[in-house]
Amino acid sequence: MAAIYPFAALRPTPDVAALVSSVPYDVVNTDEARALAAGNPLSFLHVSRPEIDLPPGSDPHAPEVYRRAAEAFAGLTQAAPLVREAAPHFYVYQLHMGTHVQTGVAACFSIDEYDAHLIRKHEKTRPDKEDDRTRHLLALEAQTGPVFLTYRASSEIDVEVRRITATAPLFDFIAPDQVRHVTWRVDHAHDAAIIHGFAALPRLYIADGHHRAASASRARAALAAQGPGEWDRVLAVAFPNDQMQVLPYHRVAYDLHRQTPDAFLHALGRRVAVTANGPAAPARRGQVSMRLGQRWYTLDLPGGETLDVDWLDREVLTPLLGITDVRTDPRIGFVGGIRGTAELERLVDGGHAAVAFSMYPVSMDDLMRVADAGGIMPPKSTWFEPKLRDGLLSHLLR
Repeated sequence: MAAIYPFAALRPTPDVAALVSSVPYDVVNTDEARALAAGNPLSFLHVSRPEIDLPPGSDPHAPEVYRRAAEAFAGLTQAAPLVREAAPHFYVYQLHMGTHVQTGVAACFSIDEYDAHLIRKHEKTRPDKEDDRTRHLLALEAQTGPVFLTYRASSEIDVEVRRITATAPLFDFIAPDQVRHVTWRVDHAHDAAIIHGFAALPRLYIADGHHRAASASRARAALAAQGPGEWDRVLAVAFPNDQMQVLPYHRVAYDLHRQTPDAFLHALGRRVAVTANGPAAPARRGQVSMRLGQRWYTLDLPGGETLDVDWLDREVLTPLLGITDVRTDPRIGFVGGIRGTAELERLVDGGHAAVAFSMYPVSMDDLMRVADAGGIMPPKSTWFEPKLRDGLLSHLLR
């Protein structure tokens, strides 16, 4: 079963929701976050990426950064304002991106179930990123960006969600990236059906937000020692798997491990079939497109491979490029599919990276199969789009 709990959200008033909400903290770097928040003192990026308000070059993990996050959170609560609901509620969160629509339930979920692997993971977390979000959470005593969950579609939950979305929403706005965000506060008359529907699910899966979930689990011991609160729950939005949209997550390597491009290409050709002048995006699973020396190549992988990213790690990144741990090696970078293959061309052709690998997207069936088997995908294997916004619904832990 999957336990689900309503919560008394801290949220902006509807008239400022679009100004307050921001992209997730981890999809932009510091410079991009600073540019997005420029001229908007209500942007939640002042809370989620507080280093943008410190001098350029400041250490983003210095103690001052987390103090600044807490100050910005308190200041935004007064200035926006942010209001706390008088009673716990469920919420429904709907995303529109072009013709794609997906609708999920926003609520709190059990950290005990996460720790017991009833909320399944498919990626390992990076220690530095986990440390950062744990410190941020403890400074705020709040979860300010939801984990992105999925589950095998349930007709019982679908029916109830359709009833809720037939009513007037709490928020309805179009973000700067043209994604429409619509949120409903759920009337308590629907609570029992939602709880029953989730109780019938055998498990949940983390689609995006592994670091948020891991940080919530780590932080609760410290919070529990300080007194009562909702530290045993984690904020999330859960979507049915048949509504999810998965884009590829590409890889770039910043050097060729002391090889010339010709030497690297020769070594690669001994491991896989390489065709020059291929397309920038692979046509199917089992293919990888590679940008090297201002040309695209197609790599046709041998059959029987579970995941293309596993093959790339095992046959190219480790033996040919010396990247033994993609979680920690600074010589590898990741480019979300929403940025497109043009970003890979820009990085390689402009000399910012030595080689780029354009991946075919992982399927939802693959994600759930790997998670159910207790397996782990390489980090940054999936890019889910559209993204939830930070700051619309925050979970105060006290």
